Amino acid sequence: MPPTKKAKKGKKKSKDGKLKIVKSRGAPPPLPPELRALDTEWWYTFLNKQTELKHVVPSDEGEAFRHFFRTSRKTFDYICSIVREDLISRPPSGLINIEGRLLSVEKQVAIAMRRLASGDSQVSVGIAFGVGQSTVSQVTWRFIESMEDRARHHLAWPNQERLEQIKAALEDAYGLPNCCGGVDGTHVTMTLPAVESSEDWCDHAKNYSMFLQGVVDDQMRFIDIVTGWPGSMTFSRLMNYSGFFKRCESGERLNGPVKVSAEGAEIREYVAGDSCYPLLSWLMTPYEGKNLSAPLQNFNARQKAARLLGTNALARLKGSWRILHKVMWRPDKNKLPSIILVCCLLHNILIDCHDELLPSVQLPEHHDTGYT
Repeated sequence: MPPTKKAKKGKKKSKDGKLKIVKSRGAPPPLPPELRALDTEWWYTFLNKQTELKHVVPSDEGEAFRHFFRTSRKTFDYICSIVREDLISRPPSGLINIEGRLLSVEKQVAIAMRRLASGDSQVSVGIAFGVGQSTVSQVTWRFIESMEDRARHHLAWPNQERLEQIKAALEDAYGLPNCCGGVDGTHVTMTLPAVESSEDWCDHAKNYSMFLQGVVDDQMRFIDIVTGWPGSMTFSRLMNYSGFFKRCESGERLNGPVKVSAEGAEIREYVAGDSCYPLLSWLMTPYEGKNLSAPLQNFNARQKAARLLGTNALARLKGSWRILHKVMWRPDKNKLPSIILVCCLLHNILIDCHDELLPSVQLPEHHDTGYT
């Protein structure tokens, strides 16, 4: 079964169901001074509310901000600059707080990012910010639409110069020549209303889920994703249906200079994946079987270290943006791919802006707990 298609005008999907990464407009041009004033009052009001609710709040203000929103204040302001034009150009009719004032851009972004970061219900997020459930829903979706349109340059296939840097870093770290990154997949679990429940969306762990596959570089930055497909698919089938597979098979990707090993074998550019993926000229999987020779065991150890880049990136993604880690309550399957994409964009922005995650944000377990 193909993934559900989005009905929103102007959003495109490729025929293989992958969210198509198209050239974006990038960050908006500078705004007039009267629109550039940053609202900081919302933060202290929010912080006081967390104390009233007896939630654990780090004593350091900078750490507290990263705890709740995953980013530093500097990166948060950068994200606001990306979406500001959209959030201002569309007057927030009805988007007011309990004091009857219109929501600032900063508060709208904070509401959306807190919803994505915590995975808490819209009611809980609304209480924390003094707004209603419907306001949280509107603000979050408006933010997602804007990020999907304006921040796509943060998730793109690297040019050859950048690929050479990735390959050099991975060869130095793991001794794998021409390795361009790792690939892995994860399930975003959800509940569905009875009328939408079907075997297509029920995976082998008996959960309703949507699949996400990510290819990452040496810094665990997503450089390609595919999502929107039902979790009932296998890893290899999802790979075969992806645009990434088609581009690699056609020579459009991973087509850089070939290296020659000491044994005279040609090694083209490739990514490292687990044994659930097919072995291809551009997809390196581990040797299988018992009693492997020492050289094969050594190769498997190095290959595992490279492919764990994908595994660790997905764990960081779900740890940072817990909406993807918790069981989502009856999400709109047409909108869920956009939510997943924006979480991946935010993941990359944190890396691009050199933000460090707090240890408390990291997942204590595998990103796909309960799956084999």
